[in-house]
Amino acid sequence: MTRRFIGRSLQALASLALGTSLWLNAASALAADAYPSRPIQLVHGFGAGGNADVVARLVAQKLGEALGQPVVVDIKSGAGGAIASANVAHAKPDGYTLIMLTGAHTVSGALRQNLPYDSVNDFAFISTVSSFPFVVAVKADHPAKNLADLIAMSKTKGVSFSSVGVGSTQHMVGELLAAESGGEFLHIPFRGGGAPALAVLSGDVDMLSDTLTVAAPHLQSGSLRALAVTSAETWPLTPAIAPAAKTLPDFEVRSWLGLAAPKGTPNAIVQDINQKLHAILAQEDTQKALAQVGSMAAPSTPEAMQAQIKSEIERWKTVADRRNIKVE
Repeated sequence: MTRRFIGRSLQALASLALGTSLWLNAASALAADAYPSRPIQLVHGFGAGGNADVVARLVAQKLGEALGQPVVVDIKSGAGGAIASANVAHAKPDGYTLIMLTGAHTVSGALRQNLPYDSVNDFAFISTVSSFPFVVAVKADHPAKNLADLIAMSKTKGVSFSSVGVGSTQHMVGELLAAESGGEFLHIPFRGGGAPALAVLSGDVDMLSDTLTVAAPHLQSGSLRALAVTSAETWPLTPAIAPAAKTLPDFEVRSWLGLAAPKGTPNAIVQDINQKLHAILAQEDTQKALAQVGSMAAPSTPEAMQAQIKSEIERWKTVADRRNIKVE
């Protein structure tokens, strides 16, 4: 009697669990079908007018049109993008909070010891959006005429370089140059997106490595001179600038921007945004707008984006160990 009772109880519990699972799956599918029913927040962690902001606003407009609901850009700057990442990692995973991540996400994941989130496991990655190299540049009258000259100079009297802060991707480009070339590169961090370029223009610092968004106006005016782009091959948008790999074989740093959501966001929503984003990135006007900030469209699967982030975190950990870089 007791065995029969226990058996029936277990069968009832199993049926209840199965029914609950089916109900949850149905509810999730229903929610995805109704998505979106209100405006969506697109967060990023960098200043207004910078690379992340320009691309985020472009994507927000296009994605809003595709989804039929406004996508509103929300800037939560600071700590190399970590404040924005923490905000989204802990947001409700319902598809109404997205983030425009940058390559800085992997640098923070590699260098920062006390992040309030896991750089890989606390996010549902959707797709990379664009890819771009950095420009290594000096003041127009600087004695280094090319990257080989700069490296030779670094080995005799040292070279200083500016960035937007310790632990930024711009900082790590300079550290990788030092590690790969064997030269002496002294990092001078600044606050503010325009400050690193101004320090080079004033002659206080030798070199900067930054995005084309920052460097292009100074290159076009002739006040800065490009020595290299950090792509392995000639970058199609800057054919006159030699790739760094021409001087340092295999040297390459290509940063990126990409969309993600909090972990647990329904897969149906992730896939829907992924497909719409791919269509947006295939549009000629989108590609032209990205080219204006030195970027090229680079759509991916969610799985490929996650794999790329894991790989880059390991790469920057290796560089940090080689250069003895510590970030709290």
